[in-house]
Amino acid sequence: MAYLDSPQIVSSRKEYADSFTLARYLATGGYEGLKKALSMFPEQVAAEVDAASLLGRGGAGFPAGRKWSMLRKSAVSYLVVNGDESEPATFKDHYLVERDPHQLVEGVIIAAYALQVNRAFIFLRGEFALGLERLTQAVNDAYEHGALGRKIFGSDFSLDIVVHPGAGAYICGEETGLIEALEGKRGFPRIKPPFFPAVTGLYGEPTVVNNVETMSNLPWIVLNGGAAFAALGAGRSTGTRLFALAGRVNNPGVYEIEMVKNTFRDIIYDPALGGGIIGDKAVKAIIPGGVSAPWFGPDQLDLPLGQDEVAAAGSMLGSGSIVVLDEDSCVVRATWRITKFFSRESCGQCTPCREGSGWLERMLYRLEHGGGRIEDLDLLLDVSDNIAPGLTWPPQQTTICVLGPSIPSSIHSAISMFRDDFVAHVDHGSCPHG
Repeated sequence: MAYLDSPQIVSSRKEYADSFTLARYLATGGYEGLKKALSMFPEQVAAEVDAASLLGRGGAGFPAGRKWSMLRKSAVSYLVVNGDESEPATFKDHYLVERDPHQLVEGVIIAAYALQVNRAFIFLRGEFALGLERLTQAVNDAYEHGALGRKIFGSDFSLDIVVHPGAGAYICGEETGLIEALEGKRGFPRIKPPFFPAVTGLYGEPTVVNNVETMSNLPWIVLNGGAAFAALGAGRSTGTRLFALAGRVNNPGVYEIEMVKNTFRDIIYDPALGGGIIGDKAVKAIIPGGVSAPWFGPDQLDLPLGQDEVAAAGSMLGSGSIVVLDEDSCVVRATWRITKFFSRESCGQCTPCREGSGWLERMLYRLEHGGGRIEDLDLLLDVSDNIAPGLTWPPQQTTICVLGPSIPSSIHSAISMFRDDFVAHVDHGSCPHG
């Protein structure tokens, strides 16, 4: 059974229908973390985040405190919050923006105070219409409450937050593509080096980019101390984390559980979480960290939900999305749909991604729709190897950003684990599972 005794750090208001309002937020301890932070020196607030060992929750898993420390020797100009959650089956940040926008706003103000930044931007996926409405209202309410603007809560610290809706490009989830879009340009990722945001970010100035869930942890960390957060989980994977559980489970949804103390089996089968597989079918495969992650088989069900543990097994927790395929799921169809998404969302700057993704999508379409050839299997792997040489994980970089080399992971996983399913599509001209 899952270990569920840990505190609900970022989803503590999930039982309230009005959790997104200022009144409910204040009634449940809202903005108390900010008041405490303002009574501390900025360096003390940053030290608490360091002590928490909070790994970024956006996908890369880079420690937030270390990212901040990279800029402390020189003045930080801007704080940017990445709310452009766009990967299929990933919806935890969407949940936080809709259900608890004031928690996000408070976290942003705390981070800005620690960094001594006076202008922050929240870049939100344009399709999050309800989330955009609620977040904008939360920012306006925070100004009226005195939590934003000049001399916050009577202190000497001032901050303005700009909520910027994106135009629906997945590539803007990559931090430099996001910065380009914020500057009013097309969301093309920048070459790194030299364009590391910590050195040359928004408007050419040093910039910190953090994820929505990362920011939402900060009020709790300041109120309870970094050591209390670090006491949860194990190793580098401290605290709790939100997981977006999707696929062939009885109870898909967003769940906050303690890292490492719980396994894939726990989140999938516990009655309080995923509730098991629909129709009591067997697990065929797990996509553990968003659709760009290499797949796991049922033999990995007891793997702990920890950053290093999953990485050591050859994949990643990534965006916090877990997709479950059951014994009747068509892996060819799943692989085709994933590849089609990446092909559509390629920004087109880099040849391996722009051209290779299209070739892969067309071959998989052919296989799924009855025109596949047996030689297509080796051709798929050959093209994939040109995009991500060696087909290793983490992938080797052949493009400006990691989108391109991430495309082959599902193809390589599916063919390696379920080659017979692909052969059956060739032999029968259709999916053997109907």
